Amino acid sequence: MMSVPRSLSLLLLVTDLGFIAYWSVIALHLLPPELAFNDYRNPLLVAWNWSFAPLDLLASACGLWALRLAGRQDPRAYTVLIVALVLTCCAGLQAISFWAIRGDFELGWWLPNLFLMLYPLWFLPALLRSTPVAR
Repeated sequence: MMSVPRSLSLLLLVTDLGFIAYWSVIALHLLPPELAFNDYRNPLLVAWNWSFAPLDLLASACGLWALRLAGRQDPRAYTVLIVALVLTCCAGLQAISFWAIRGDFELGWWLPNLFLMLYPLWFLPALLRSTPVAR
């Protein structure tokens, strides 16, 4: 079993705890309006934002589970890690796509979502090449 690269473990941990922290802040209404995305009070955009919660939290659960499995040298870690990275990439891509379609280029929202979209793409090719194939 290949171990998870230290850099990926750190990125997963930061990202997945970041997802949990973000949704906790949103659920508790702790985000100051001046830091929120444009049209933050628009009910449609609030619903759009909340539509990401299941995706983000599933990505987080998979990422944390993958780290736990990897720590136990469990070969299932590969599959769960790939799922976590794909879900994280999708979350970033969906947000970037939305903001691009709207023509809304707020750097404070683009940078974190570009990070979510791009960092998994750095690790996925090597993981896919090294994943044991079930026969």
